Amino acid sequence: MSKAAVHNTGSSRIRSQNDFEPGVRVLLTLLSVTLFGTVCNTVVNVPLRDISTDLGVPLPTGVLAVTAFVLVLAAAMPVMGWIGDRFGHTRVLITAQLLLLAGMIGAALAPTMTMLALSRGVQGLGCAAAPPCVRAMLSAVYGPARRTRTMGAWAAANGIGQALGPPLGGLLSQPLGWRGVFWILVPVSALLVAALIAFVPRALPHPSRLHWPGALSFTVGVALLMSAAALGPDGDVPLWAVGVLASTGVASLVLFAVVSRSRVVSRKNIAAFVPPALFVTPRFFRSGVAACAQMFCLGATLVAVPLHVTGALERSTAVAGLLAFALPAAMAALAPVVGRASERVGPRIVLRTGLVTLAAAPCALGAIMTRQVPLLWLTVLLVVIGTGIALVQTPAAAGAARTTQTGAGAALGVFNTLRFGGATLGTAWAGSLYPRGESLVLFVGCGALALLALLISFAGRDPEPV
Repeated sequence: MSKAAVHNTGSSRIRSQNDFEPGVRVLLTLLSVTLFGTVCNTVVNVPLRDISTDLGVPLPTGVLAVTAFVLVLAAAMPVMGWIGDRFGHTRVLITAQLLLLAGMIGAALAPTMTMLALSRGVQGLGCAAAPPCVRAMLSAVYGPARRTRTMGAWAAANGIGQALGPPLGGLLSQPLGWRGVFWILVPVSALLVAALIAFVPRALPHPSRLHWPGALSFTVGVALLMSAAALGPDGDVPLWAVGVLASTGVASLVLFAVVSRSRVVSRKNIAAFVPPALFVTPRFFRSGVAACAQMFCLGATLVAVPLHVTGALERSTAVAGLLAFALPAAMAALAPVVGRASERVGPRIVLRTGLVTLAAAPCALGAIMTRQVPLLWLTVLLVVIGTGIALVQTPAAAGAARTTQTGAGAALGVFNTLRFGGATLGTAWAGSLYPRGESLVLFVGCGALALLALLISFAGRDPEPV
């Protein structure tokens, strides 16, 4: 095939710089973008107590340093997926990395919690392009035959990022302070921009018109609902204001369903931003609920456990970071194994095994956190929870990718909105309950959501294989 060869897979067209088959540098660069975005997400979890103390805010307010990132990330991903389709995934990823770089500098210089939360929101917006754009490019390059293994590599990059974030934040913040964590990440972000420019082939834009009523109502609805969840634990925000945010968010999502009720939603032949029928497609619905549940458990655990270690157990941020490493390290180590297991025994069996694990292990973690126990027991349970998350993550991502409607960037973004929406809710859940000493209720809630996702995985007819 010539150097100008073009690979066309419907929603994504990629022109290779040398040949159709990508080199290792392309794959590593795309996976590194995923990994770095995940590191940026979790790097503040361990020094969260230090951030709250330094900026003079109570712990529930300090949790905004985490929730602001995932809130913007989750709300913006569908639109960023469409932007990637429209203007080319590589170009959008480069622009997004520059935005992430700016947010990193802003966070390092932030004088107040408000400015830190805003800077973290900018980082979340920059990272929002990575999940839909990277997954679309991997799908376009590797095709259906290698979809599950590719999603396993993508899940491994997520897991490694989750593994590196907490210990990196804990180890760096002890000698450098929490601001030093952001300064260390600034040159890494700049290197990724250079790698995207140098190594990744240009994805050709896929001209399409955006249905603005649907896109705006969906994005605003998701953002308002998550804002209500994030601000609920903050005692400075009146309860009535949280209620207004939540009700307005629900109304906006109802409006989205109304204006997007058909595939073609205007006389100008503009396709719906995301067809509402996507949400009730059996495979997508099951995958989305499972992904939401596993990310809820992940978000809640990675906030509550470091706070417990640095607070009740009176250990250093470095120790908390190393302990938190156990959960995402298990995710990263098992991701390739889960991909192969899904191919051999079937993704539904693997996914349901993971949900059973997540229904039980968090409850045990909550129970032992109510008493003084050796760190070894915490570590063991974190590994078990990481195993459960790994068993859910890959088959859920592959299941969503198999759904016919998820070929478009916006639809891929919706799946990731469900994932990181779960993380936002889990973080807010932990921020609300842990400072009140309700660890058992916190983690029983995680287990209950996983159990609900397990029951939903059995509902309705099993979809035909694709």
